[in-house]
Amino acid sequence: MGVVRTIVFPALRLVVWALIAVALLWIAFVRTGQDDADAAASPYAVVDPPAATVTRGDVVNTVNLQGTIEADPATTVKSTAAGQVGRVRAEVGQDVDKGTPLFTVVVTVDPPAPTDPAAPPAPPTTKTVTVTSTVAGTLATLDVLAGQDVTIGAAVATVSPGTLTVSAPLTQAQQFRLLAPPTTAQVTVPGGPGTFECTGLRTGNPTSTQETPPPGGGFVDPYADPSSSMTGATVTCAVPDGVQVFAGLTATVDVTAGQSTGVLLAPVTAVRGSVGTGTVWTVGDDGSRTETQVTLGLTDGQNVEIRDGLTEGQQILQFVPNTDTPADQFGGGMYGMGY
Repeated sequence: MGVVRTIVFPALRLVVWALIAVALLWIAFVRTGQDDADAAASPYAVVDPPAATVTRGDVVNTVNLQGTIEADPATTVKSTAAGQVGRVRAEVGQDVDKGTPLFTVVVTVDPPAPTDPAAPPAPPTTKTVTVTSTVAGTLATLDVLAGQDVTIGAAVATVSPGTLTVSAPLTQAQQFRLLAPPTTAQVTVPGGPGTFECTGLRTGNPTSTQETPPPGGGFVDPYADPSSSMTGATVTCAVPDGVQVFAGLTATVDVTAGQSTGVLLAPVTAVRGSVGTGTVWTVGDDGSRTETQVTLGLTDGQNVEIRDGLTEGQQILQFVPNTDTPADQFGGGMYGMGY
């Protein structure tokens, strides 16, 4: 029994501690190395940039906008004479034409100086001047009363044309897609009449896109996407007569500015640039990538027409490499993957 206590038990303890030490060394070195190898072999460790194929198809450049129905502004009528209002000849709410009399002005005319110094001065005379509407429409305001003094150039009335306009703001990307806008657009008013065509389409002049902090400081988001910021530019077109809509209603405006059929197409996310020319990255049979200049045509926000620089069936990178900013300069809304 003494031999067991003094020799066997200590030997067993040494064997147990040795096994524990070996297990710890295996976990620390062998297993960790195996995990690293497994991670390196994992398909999720390295992601190859996806490729896209240049295809042939049709593209329609239709820009979809959200706008509102607005009443066209009234025209201000100014007095063409200085004197005293004589007779008011129109009423607010009356339909007027260009040249319709609104009121008369009694103008005092000073007599010429007498040629004979001894002769008494002649009394002043008067003449009557009629102020008329300068445009056709509905008389919205008439701010004169009989006997009131008026001066030349004073605002005395306003005439509302009674017409409506559809107005929609443009982003920077949408402006580039409407460099050659048509003269009409298709408008849909939710809950209103069916889709109708508005005419006389035009774009307004853009203003600065930079936000000015309010007095006392303010925060401007440095990561805001400049391609989606509002620029101050708008698309406007006239609501035709007979279409029953009202000022203040919301509307969807679809502007189609060209279409092409049977042309080469590439995803907009694959192209750096948006107007005229750009670059894509072609993928060779050996996987090599080459930056290639291309000539661009129309876009629908998802695909862009390739007029020169690529061939049908050619492989290109689906996203612009080495960028974390939106690759879509066309307003399609897809983002680069930062490869």
